[in-house]
Amino acid sequence: MASLEKSSLLIISGAGLEPWIDSMKLSSKILDLSHFVKLRELGADEFEHHKHHDAQCAHNNIDPHYWLDFSNMKIATLKIRDALVELKPDYKGYYIDNANKYLSMLEKLEKSYNRYLQSCQSDTIILNHNAIGYLAQNYNFHAESLSGLSPEANPTPSDMKRIFQKIKENGVTTIFFENFVSDKAMRTIAEDAHVKIDFLEPLGNITADEAKANVTYEDIMYKNLKKLSKALSCN
Repeated sequence: MASLEKSSLLIISGAGLEPWIDSMKLSSKILDLSHFVKLRELGADEFEHHKHHDAQCAHNNIDPHYWLDFSNMKIATLKIRDALVELKPDYKGYYIDNANKYLSMLEKLEKSYNRYLQSCQSDTIILNHNAIGYLAQNYNFHAESLSGLSPEANPTPSDMKRIFQKIKENGVTTIFFENFVSDKAMRTIAEDAHVKIDFLEPLGNITADEAKANVTYEDIMYKNLKKLSKALSCN
């Protein structure tokens, strides 16, 4: 925390994800990326499922997982590039080259998502918490979640019943959870509903093994694409 307070530049996700920032006395310049991207507002049904959950929730109608929108990632890349150039102008060429490479990668990823999620037989993904709303919005499928935006919330009996109904109504064959969150409830649902279970990575965190292996945003998003396209029965 002391290093953060003395840093020359602090880049944060924003959108309520770093509430601790308000209690710090920072001498550094803060780049809050959420001020520049397009944030998705929750639909009425999403907010209803979310609002009653745990005290760590932001309790607003904004979905903070904006990095799952490639357009937002392009904006973030440019903002980070410009901030670094301003901080270290002698390395301007290096920062610009790296940013261009990253933008090219994002373009390829976006084209792959457009291609593989273009024609699908199903239109519903069910997961433990609503971390993929931006993908659902951009690629025309529904994301139904057990616990709204809060990954740590304890599901109620009505939550469990609602998800069972969605599985049956939509012919869902695979449901998803994510790392760092208890999968107990979702495994119970999968067993009782006789469907498969797998995990998606919304990139809020990565595991120690993934960090050691230098797993990238690109790597994880391609893994997510493969799982989404299979679960949605895409051509």
